[in-house]
Amino acid sequence: MAIFRLIQQDKKRFLDLLLLADEQEDMIDRYLECGELWTLDDNGVKAVCVVADVGDGTLEIKNLAVVPNFQRKGYGKAMIEFIAERYKNYSRLRVGTGASPLTLPFYRSCGFRETGVIPNFFTDNYNHPIVEGDIVLKDMILLERPLLNH
Repeated sequence: MAIFRLIQQDKKRFLDLLLLADEQEDMIDRYLECGELWTLDDNGVKAVCVVADVGDGTLEIKNLAVVPNFQRKGYGKAMIEFIAERYKNYSRLRVGTGASPLTLPFYRSCGFRETGVIPNFFTDNYNHPIVEGDIVLKDMILLERPLLNH
């Protein structure tokens, strides 16, 4: 039985897992303390998610990571559905990701649609190339989905 927990103290203890989704610690530091960190525990923590209110009724997923041995088993999708239900007073849920063949199909399958691009986000904000699925990420793709009460 999966249990979702809000972590309010010592969020950095999940740094190894957070680094799977955002591989530069100073970038994580930008949102970790101002965001809410949730864990999905199913006989041990299987996934983490950091969400933040970015204004205008928008909640943004800043980080979503699943333990590698448990990826593609529904934990990421379960976390998104939990967040969507928990924060249904917001009008939309947003996420930014690279043009990765690993993450874009996942978010689309969770009901997200592309809404914009932040050019050169990865090249301007990271001190090394970010590579996913043999693709060097350059631009951030923004995706959104409406939340349950809208």
